[in-house]
Amino acid sequence: MQKLTPKEKAFSLKFVECNNASEAYRTAYNVGKNTKPETVWGAAYKTLAKGHVAARVKELQDKAQALTLVTVASITQELEEARAVALQEGQGSAMTSASMGKAKIHGLLLDRTQNTHEHGISDSMAELMKNARENTNRIGDK
Repeated sequence: MQKLTPKEKAFSLKFVECNNASEAYRTAYNVGKNTKPETVWGAAYKTLAKGHVAARVKELQDKAQALTLVTVASITQELEEARAVALQEGQGSAMTSASMGKAKIHGLLLDRTQNTHEHGISDSMAELMKNARENTNRIGDK
């Protein structure tokens, strides 16, 4: 395999980090602010199309994926072990906590407070505001 230049190495790393060839090219090759986007796109495409660069990108992506899977798998295993111990010890809340941790790490559970409405408020705050309006309306009806 052809040896990578320092800029090709930097391009490969940045591309794997951001998954954007243009951004990787701008970073690795110190592109000027006034460079036209189409110039960057073309150069980024050509760089990514080089066999040795594409091979390095694939190698880095495979390594990153393996690390991520191991991390998710190992955390899942740890939570399962904690759940088993909690079950054995009759600790219901610890069992629930471990199960919820597994659900979160696998993307099966989302915190409702992370969701926002059109005005940028959380679900819980929207519910409080709704209840306050309803209570105010009931008081006004009396």
